[in-house]
Amino acid sequence: MKRAVYLDHQATTPTDPRVVEAMLPYFSEHFGNAASRAHAFGWAAEGAVAEARERVRAAIGAEEAAEVIFTSGATESNNLALRGVALAYAKTTGASRGHIITTSIEHHAVLEPCDALVREGFSVTQVRVPANGIVEVAEVERAFRADTILVSVMAANNEVGTLQPISELGELCRARGAIFHTDAAQALSAVPIQVEQSKLDLVSLSAHKFYGPKGTGALYVRRHGSPVRLVSQVLGGGHELGLRAGTLNVPGIVGMGVAAELAAAEREEENQRVRALRDRLWARLSANISGISVNGELERRLPGNLNLLIARVRADALMAALPLLAISSGAACSSNRPLPSHVLGALGLSVEDAACSIRLGIGRFTTEEDVDLAAERLERGVARLRNGG
Repeated sequence: MKRAVYLDHQATTPTDPRVVEAMLPYFSEHFGNAASRAHAFGWAAEGAVAEARERVRAAIGAEEAAEVIFTSGATESNNLALRGVALAYAKTTGASRGHIITTSIEHHAVLEPCDALVREGFSVTQVRVPANGIVEVAEVERAFRADTILVSVMAANNEVGTLQPISELGELCRARGAIFHTDAAQALSAVPIQVEQSKLDLVSLSAHKFYGPKGTGALYVRRHGSPVRLVSQVLGGGHELGLRAGTLNVPGIVGMGVAAELAAAEREEENQRVRALRDRLWARLSANISGISVNGELERRLPGNLNLLIARVRADALMAALPLLAISSGAACSSNRPLPSHVLGALGLSVEDAACSIRLGIGRFTTEEDVDLAAERLERGVARLRNGG
């Protein structure tokens, strides 16, 4: 039987066995509610959450563990960050308007909350991004207005993998008195996220993007200096310092803490190995497939990401022809959308070229054998489709 190969690590990552091992006791032996502070079962759960919060704090260089608010994932974190800041601004100032800056290549979990805020009276500027996929700081600076309250730029793009200049943007926003948020869902396992060093005010994280469990995430919220004020988006219990109500997912939070610690500890060594595999794959494909090119800048991107335009071969046809090769044509949560990738369109690709682009994502458990097998299948698939097969 032919073996399946997984090259879709920007969609999700397999949970590391070490993470699973840490989570298991909290499904059965230590099953208490972390909010139950009157007995030992609750104390054990509360202690596990506190330990995980400290692990996430250390992984991102935050000053206080209380600055880490657990959520269901980066989508919820993005909504809490964007809507929370905007509605807190309106509540504090009595004004219904304020200005937000973001980019044209953000995830829909940022763009759609921004659209909703526009309908509520706020204004949003989407900064255009050049063909290399890296936002220009000067363009963000030009977008500032007197009423700019928030800037949101992702740390790493989920489709083309390009790394954004978040430290420079953090400096700019701090100097201009605006809150800076970054969606770092894709970034933690690949690049250092240091909130103090980069002057980050809000950071969204999702555990399943760095070998932790699905359904668990966090929002870093700066509390020291000039604390960030948020209006909670989930009401009903006062959990997480009143910013996110709901019974805590203790096993998931434990897993996220361990996954974050592993990501920080093993990042450098893992990046070298993953980047070498990516370069091996690109060298093979570029040598054997004509009309192939990389979307976005190759060097400043996630080490395991390749987003490739293969001329005259539609991505949907290629994926259908290769069912045992897990690849994608864009964001996993957008796979049911009939329209081409908004990210590739924002980088200047035509509708036809975007439809002929695929995303390959190499990860922690990918092997040389996986890469060589994937290359062989892609080469055969492209040749077959171009020959009308």
